[in-house]
Amino acid sequence: MRLVSLLASATEMVAALGCLDQLVARSHECDYPPDILSLPVVSRVQIDTGASSARIDEQIKRLAQSTLEPRDAAIKALSIYAIDVALLQELRPDVIFTQTQCEVCAVSERDVTRAVEQLTGLQPRIVSLAPYRLDDVWEDIVRVGEALDRRAQAEQLVQDYQQRLTRLHELTPRQGKKPRVAILEWLDPLMGAGNWTPELVAMASGVNVSGETGQHAPWLTWEELLAADPDVLVLAPCGFTLERTMQDVPFLQQHPSWQSLRAVKAGRVYAIDGNAYINRSGPRLVESAEILGCILWGALPDISVDERAWMRIE
Repeated sequence: MRLVSLLASATEMVAALGCLDQLVARSHECDYPPDILSLPVVSRVQIDTGASSARIDEQIKRLAQSTLEPRDAAIKALSIYAIDVALLQELRPDVIFTQTQCEVCAVSERDVTRAVEQLTGLQPRIVSLAPYRLDDVWEDIVRVGEALDRRAQAEQLVQDYQQRLTRLHELTPRQGKKPRVAILEWLDPLMGAGNWTPELVAMASGVNVSGETGQHAPWLTWEELLAADPDVLVLAPCGFTLERTMQDVPFLQQHPSWQSLRAVKAGRVYAIDGNAYINRSGPRLVESAEILGCILWGALPDISVDERAWMRIE
C-alpha cells in the first residue's frame, strides 16, 4: 500500500501503527518521527513563516479571503498551502490522509479533492480526520488503523493512551484548589486554546480559563486575559517550535498589562513546543498532558517527558 500524509498528526499515527515503510510522501509540516524527513514533500506553504506573529496572522487572513486560481502543478484554493499535483500523480498513492478540522493547520480535504480530480486515472482513497475533542482523536487513530488494515492495533493504542491519561490524573492532586490555567495558541493577536486542550488541562488537574472543549480557539483581548487572570500561563503558539516561541516572548513582556498578570507576578509562565505538542492532534497529545502535569505540580512519579519541549520563562 502506498501512503501519502498531508497531516503531521496522521503521519505520527501511521508511525505508531508500524507502517512508515508504506509512506511514500509527506506534507511540509510532517517532521516526526525523523525517519520521514527524507521523503518527498507534496505540499508547500504560501506565507512567510519567518515573519512576526502579527504578520503571519495578516498573511493567513488575506489568503483566507482570496480565491486563487490553479497555477503550474499546484492547486491553490482558500487554504494557505499548495499541493504538488504532478508529484502526487507520479507517486500514485493508494491512500491520502488529510483533515477537515482547520484549513490553517494543514492541507484541507477540499484542496486534496480538487487535486485528485486532476489526476487522470487515479482514484486514491482519501481519509479525512476531523478532531475537535480527545474522543475524536481516538476515533481518528482507529480510522487510520482501518485504512491500514490494522484496526485491532489501533484500538489497543487508544486504550494505552487513555490509560496513561488516567494514570496522570490519578497522580496529580485531586483535592484542594486547582490552578487556573490559560494556554495561548497565538501571541499577536492573542488567542486562547480550545478543542482538546481544555481536556488536557483537566487531565493534569488544572482548570482551563482560555477556551472551550470542542470549540475552535477564541481570540482574546488583553482585557479578557487580565480578567481571567490565570495562576499559570502557558505559551504554545500553533506551528511554533519552542525556540520560535521564545522569539515572540519579548513582545508580550513589553505590553503594559504583562506585569499585572497573576501568573507573571508568581513566576508561573511557561512555553511549550506547540508544533510538536498541544496543537498536534496525534499520539503526542498524551505527553502534552503529562508536560502540563509537570508544569502544574512538578515532577510526578513514573511520568517522564521531553525536558527540551518546554521551559519556564523568567
